[in-house]
Amino acid sequence: MQQDLQDLIDKNAQLVLHPASSVSALLESGPDMIVSADGCYIEDAHGNRLLDAVGGLWCVNVGYGRSELARAMQQTAEKLAYYHTFSNASNPWQVQLAERLLEHAPAGLGKVFYGSGGSDANDTLIKIAWHYHTLCGNSGKTKVIAREQGYHGTSISTASLTGLSGFHKGFPLPQDFVLRVECPHYYTRGRVDETEEAFCTRLIDEVATLIANEGADTIAAFFAEPIMGAGGVIEPPEGYYPRLNKLLKKHDIFLVADEVVCGYGRLGTWFGSEQLGLEPDMISTAKGLTSGYFPMSAAMISDTIWDVLKQGSEQLGAFSHGYTYGGHPVGCAVALVNLDIIEREGLVQRAAESGEYLHAQLRRHLAGHPNVGEIRGRGLIAGVQLVEDKAQRQVPDPAAKWPLRVAKVTRQHGVVVRPLLGVGTLAMSPPLTISKPQIDVLVAALGRGIDSLASG
Repeated sequence: MQQDLQDLIDKNAQLVLHPASSVSALLESGPDMIVSADGCYIEDAHGNRLLDAVGGLWCVNVGYGRSELARAMQQTAEKLAYYHTFSNASNPWQVQLAERLLEHAPAGLGKVFYGSGGSDANDTLIKIAWHYHTLCGNSGKTKVIAREQGYHGTSISTASLTGLSGFHKGFPLPQDFVLRVECPHYYTRGRVDETEEAFCTRLIDEVATLIANEGADTIAAFFAEPIMGAGGVIEPPEGYYPRLNKLLKKHDIFLVADEVVCGYGRLGTWFGSEQLGLEPDMISTAKGLTSGYFPMSAAMISDTIWDVLKQGSEQLGAFSHGYTYGGHPVGCAVALVNLDIIEREGLVQRAAESGEYLHAQLRRHLAGHPNVGEIRGRGLIAGVQLVEDKAQRQVPDPAAKWPLRVAKVTRQHGVVVRPLLGVGTLAMSPPLTISKPQIDVLVAALGRGIDSLASG
């Protein structure tokens, strides 16, 4: 068996192009071959059992090894392995799932569009915003506002929305329909002697000025993660979203909440919007929708938007957009059982309670460290900001790869955390099932990883 695994590892390096990965590093060191998982733990090809404090990729909300989800796949596939949902075809599972999702969705949302992942969900919502405004006679409203350090996907359109330069290098990106505004991170973006309230006012004034300069009649939507994930686990200052809601509504610009990471209990509420004061016209969700067990997304739109699309269909015919696997019966069945688990086990409330403990332990054990500048997040998402100079809030040079160095040592102590090199941050988003003793293990291992920076 071990020889078979080594053969797989060797062949992988020669045959597979990995996402968001260094080709040269893969050829030099081979892949990190994961062969099994259960609960909050994964196991690699070398027999190392590791606490997965990232939850796969911000997504394994109910934990690994859930037999109920496996059975849902098998039973549904045996009954209806696949059928498309184009041309008004449907299946019982997508209808049942839509009903369940809208029970928990932010107020005002009334229709669901299915896809395969977060990128296609956001791409869909860009197109719906364009389509809506065109149907309303405002075809010039095509620009979309997004924030520095935001992450919205890697397709051509969503990589353009993404405000992380690493996703643009070597490509003709971002596309010119995207307008960029400041990252709402007071710790790293606040000016000397600027209060957090003044910082918030500056951010909103920047958006207002951008709208005035570009013209509201050219702007379709504003995309925002309630809490930014890959950009560093960043929450805007208090009052930011209520003021943004008011400004965007005044100019008929949609607020799109990217809930791909924050949704399905991650912050201790069903969605981040309700907790942080967003009033979205549309939201994108994926990841925790199936806890990563099936590739699936669900984008949701308001009834107001739906009404205009309905009228447009009477004029233009079909809504000419969709994906082969949208509304997949097996994926919808898995999502339904996933929601059952979240509800039955009270995982949303558990995320709130465990998250409070996680953040308390992080502050208790790490806040005083000379290389820790800020600990941030809500519920079971957390970011630890590394700094070279605490007094000056000096973030390490990305070339020094501090987060990667810390993550490697943390892993040697049995825990996986996510290094965000460009922003000098260690990110955590464990399964919502994580226990307090497991959180203690996580914090202790991360502390050892950060301590290792002193040794060079």
